[in-house]
Order: sequence, then structure tokens, then C-alpha cells
Amino acid sequence: MPQISRLLERDPCMVQHEGEIKRRYGKYRDCLTRMEGEGGVEQFSLGYRMFGPQVESDGTIRWLEWAPAASGLNLIGDFNQWSKPGLQFRKLEFGRWELVIPPGSDGEPAIRHEDKVKILMNGEDRISPWASYVVQAPKDKQDSEGVAFCQQFWTPPPSQCYQMQYPRPPKPTSPRVYECHVGISSAEEKVNTYKDFAANVLPRIANLGYNTVQLMAVMEHAYYASFGYQVTSFFAPSSRYGTPDDLKALVDEAHRLGLTVLLDVVHSHASKNVVDGLNRWDGSDAGYFHAGERGHHPQWDSRLFNYSSWETLRFLLSNLRLWIEEFGMDGFRFDGVTSMLYHNRGLGQGFSGNYEEYFGKNTDTEAVVYMMLANDLVNRLLPDAGFTIAEDVSGMPALCRPIEEGGIGFDYRLAMAVPDMWIKYVKEVKDEDWSMGNMVHTLTNRRWKEKCIAYAESHDQCLVGDKTLAFWMMDKEMYTSMSVFKPMSAVVERGISLHKMIRLVVHGMGGEGYLNFIGNEFGHPEWLDFPRAGNGESFQHARRQWILVDDQNLVYKFMNQFDRAMNMLEEQHGWLAADMGFATERYHEDDKTITFTRAGLVFCFNFHPSNSYTSYKVGIDQPGEYKIVLDSDWSEFGGHNRRDRSTTCHTYSEEHVGKKCHMLTYLPTRTAVVLERVGSSDHMEDIVLEVKSSTTTT
Repeated sequence: MPQISRLLERDPCMVQHEGEIKRRYGKYRDCLTRMEGEGGVEQFSLGYRMFGPQVESDGTIRWLEWAPAASGLNLIGDFNQWSKPGLQFRKLEFGRWELVIPPGSDGEPAIRHEDKVKILMNGEDRISPWASYVVQAPKDKQDSEGVAFCQQFWTPPPSQCYQMQYPRPPKPTSPRVYECHVGISSAEEKVNTYKDFAANVLPRIANLGYNTVQLMAVMEHAYYASFGYQVTSFFAPSSRYGTPDDLKALVDEAHRLGLTVLLDVVHSHASKNVVDGLNRWDGSDAGYFHAGERGHHPQWDSRLFNYSSWETLRFLLSNLRLWIEEFGMDGFRFDGVTSMLYHNRGLGQGFSGNYEEYFGKNTDTEAVVYMMLANDLVNRLLPDAGFTIAEDVSGMPALCRPIEEGGIGFDYRLAMAVPDMWIKYVKEVKDEDWSMGNMVHTLTNRRWKEKCIAYAESHDQCLVGDKTLAFWMMDKEMYTSMSVFKPMSAVVERGISLHKMIRLVVHGMGGEGYLNFIGNEFGHPEWLDFPRAGNGESFQHARRQWILVDDQNLVYKFMNQFDRAMNMLEEQHGWLAADMGFATERYHEDDKTITFTRAGLVFCFNFHPSNSYTSYKVGIDQPGEYKIVLDSDWSEFGGHNRRDRSTTCHTYSEEHVGKKCHMLTYLPTRTAVVLERVGSSDHMEDIVLEVKSSTTTT
């Protein structure tokens, strides 16, 4: 039975929308009931084992497709020297087409491993929506528009298939997410590989103290510069980085290192490509999508799924299951959730918080129900390991509440207002005008009991047309003034100081999880721009310059070491999993200071560009003696060691700002410090020593 009363008790503003919440939940339950006719949602989501080519034990190939508007399907490829019309599919009920290919005289499948094939849909070249691997087509098989992909029959002998060796890590209580793109992860100007990423990048991630890897642009996309957001083959890992087995080995290595692996999944839309995509797959404007205007995204120039279609639900749910079962993914970051939630795709609408915006006619109930089903499936398949993140800017209530309460079931949402605030500050606002009140409000303004992943910048803030935070703050001096052999310039010192402070305040206050984009932990310069016609197909900005952080003679290492120190401290104290306690934070607009407590730690920030405070009064509730466990001003982080790290702070019994007692601490300009009560941890001396002795190389 649903427990919607819990949702209403937590947020009385939802009471007037109780009927709509129950209606959504009822639609979800209706779908589950209908799926019982096919063995339940778990059986229903096994479509990838039914559709597309399936090789049976005797070598027979049974190929099933759903193409309700098609007049005929044929198969051609290497196996018949691309001779048309090829093998003809037989039409079945419910828009299905079947082809049965008996084994050869040697008992082996008639289509061999790595053979290239194409479906002729009404006489036109197509790739199966269920293709498990697509590769560059032979030049003479590419169409006049230069489409460069065709399906490759991927059925390696069992003895050659990669077998997972390591168990999934348990679900992290404090997700520290490293968002990354395999293709750009090499320092060389090239597309990197799954193998190189596993060998050389995963160890960096683990060493930095992250416990979760979020893989972008894995689902196959014909256009590299789309950043993976114009998917053409949903069931195929991108062949530009290597084989499916290479990806499995990458995930397995991540698990060996204790890293949870999330896939950046794009179920909000699909590429408009016809020959190597889903668009007009069966010759109609519909198929897996809405027909007409509703099936086209006006800004993304892409196709929109019809979530009320039974076969679309099978396709998308089976897609999630494939990535979990075949490739070992531990969960998903769902892209474009705002676009899914609303009929207007969230365009031209500034969400004000008025609940009519969320529970009115603009909300796409069919998409909401699909997301409930998707989260339900992940929970069923990965009860102890999996979690999901929603990319939603609208603030949909109950998006991250359990389905049985009437919620949509995501575990986390991205705190998307936070990076927007930082970009605005570093681009448009003078340091002395940074508002501490606005900063605290933006970092803490989230729905009660709905978890957020906070971040200072993700890939969105680093794309061409924008720049990384480090580059906004240090710009051209990053080319000439980053040597450790000369004093930092004022620009570089400011940039590194604020880079550390911004990350720590986001980490400590911004959410219940933390995210960083690959390379930004050490202040990666410039921007991210994939090779395309507009830049002469250059890879110059589609790579990560690891030499900058590995070179111990450059100051990039200081930001990298501070990033690691934050993560290691959080690992020990688990502040991301602890209640924020919004009444505990205090800020002072003129002093440019912020102080708060979380998980027993006291966080103090001085953002003032010039003022230092020798005996700054900090109100706390827990009396005792406090020691410094993290200081952005330590020399190993590029600071000046202005605070004696051996000095402790004792509390005074006098109340301050509503707290039972207070302590006095030194807050130099543009520094942050974290203090812990002496005796509250038996391990922190070891952690501090480990942070001090850590290196940036892997």
C-alpha cells in the first residue's frame, strides 16, 4: 500500500495535490500490473535477450524486431557479400518481425563474430535498435550523407568473453562522484581508450578519494562532438574507445579499486539520425517516439520518446537492465530530466516554486511514470549497490522520495543552481561584493529529505564558450606564472586560494553528495571543445593535461592535493551522510565569513579579499578543545602556514549567536579551516599525516 500520508505530512503544501500524486502512483501501479502478464517488470525488462540477434545453443540465429509500420525487412552483410535483397524477415503479430537463420554445415552460426550487417527496412539501410556493437562501416557501404556506422555481429566465443572477477562495492553513503569522459582522458590529442582509462585514470580517481565514477558518452553516438547526448545506438558501448569487453574490464577494474560506477544515461531524447539511429526506424514518424510536433525537441534538434508506448517502455527498461547485467553498471545519472518532466520541455519557464507548476497539466505524467518504473527496476536489480541521480533544474517536489510515498524514486538530484552561482561570482562580481547570505542560501536551498549532489562545476561549465573556474580566475597567467620556483603572483594566489575554498564550502554545505569533473580537481585550464568543423577537427581542447599536475615544479599540484585531503577527511567523518542542521550555519556579510558545523566538525571560511581576523569568535554547541584537521593555508596546499597547526582552540562558556559556547580562532584572508574536537576521533592524526605525505602521481 502507498504511504503517501508521509509525503503530505512532510510537506503540507502537497495536500492540495494529493489527488494528482495518487493518480501518478496509480498509473505506475497499472503499468506494473500489465507487466505481470509478461512475467513482471523484471521479465519485461529482459527485452535485450529477446530482440535483435540472439544466438541459440545449436548455432541458430533468431532475430526479432519491432517495426509496426514496416512493409518489409531484409538482412544483408558480410555473410552474403552484401547481396540484396538478402534474407527476408517474416511478419508476426503486434508489429513484430522474425528471421531464423539455421547454422552452417559446421554447426557454427551463419553470421560470424565481427561480421558487419545491415537491415534493409522497406529497402533502406538501417541499424537494429538493439544492436550491441556498431562500428565504422566500409567506405563503399557508407551512404551519400557520410553516415559512418553499421552493426557488427558481436558474439565472441565463451572462452574469449571477459568475465567479471570483482564484486560490486556496497552503495556509498557519501557519494563522492568523479564525472569523466573516456575519450578526453588522455593527455595526447586523440580519442582515448577504455583500456588506457582503466590502467591510468582509474588509479588517479581512487587515489584522490572519490568512491564513485560517472561515465559520460558511453552509449554510442555517431557525432563525437555531441558529448554523447545525441545517442544513436542505446545498447552499444561506443566503439571509438574499444570493444564491449574492454568496457567490461574497465568497470571490473573500478570495482577492484572499490569504485561504484554510474552510467550517464540519455533517455530524455535520441539523435535524429535515420540511417544509423532510431529516427524513422520503421519508415514512420513514430516508432519509439511521439509522432508530429510532440516527438521533436525544438532546441536539441532530436527525437522525443513516447513513454506511453508499451514497446518504448520495454526498450528503455531493457536498456537499463543491459547496462547493469552485461556491463556491471551500479546505477545511472539520468540526463535531461527536466525536459522529460514537462510538456514544454522546461523551455521558456522560470520555475518559481509554485506547486501548480509541478502538479498541473504541463507535467508529462507518462514520463513521470516511466521514471518511477526505471527507479523501481534499479532498486529491484541492485538493492544494496545501485543508486540514481536526476539532472533536474525545476525543483520537482518528491523527485527524490521513495515511490511508495508517491515520489518518483531517484536517490539524488543535482544541485544545479550552485555552479551557476560560482560562475556568476567569478565572472561578474567583485570579490568584496560576494554575498555570504546568497552563498549560504544557494548552498542550503534544497528540499528537506531530498538528497542533492553538490558541485562547483561540472562538464556544463567547462564547454567551449565558457571556461573552468580556475581559468576564469587565473586566465593567461596559467600559461606563465604557475612555477613553484617563484612567488605566486597576486592573480594566481587569489585563484588557488578561492579554488580550494569554493570546493570545500560546496563539499561541506552543498548537499549529501559531491561531484567533480575530470581534471578540475587540479584547476584544469581553458575549456572543453571536441573536434568539429568549426575548430578544424582539433583535439587540442578535447584532452586532459595530466602533466600539469604530475609536474612537481608546478603549483597545480596544490589544488590536487587539497582535493584529495577534502575527500579523505569526508571519508573518515561522513559529513555528506550527516544532517546539515540548517540552523547551525552563520555568515557575516561585512566580515565575509561563513561558519557551520557538520558531523562534529567546525568549518570556518574567510572570503574577505584583504581582512584577516586574529581572534574570530565562532559559536558552537559542543564545548571542549578543538584541533585543526584541514587548513587551506597549509604549505602542501600552496598556502603560507599562517596558522600554527599544533595549536588547539579551547571553548569559552559564554553563549554566542544562539550557541552554548564559543571559541576564538585565527582566520587569515582567503582561507578555510576545519576543526575537530579533541578525543572525538582516534584516526585523524593518521589522516593528517597521510594527506601531508600524499603524491599526485599514480
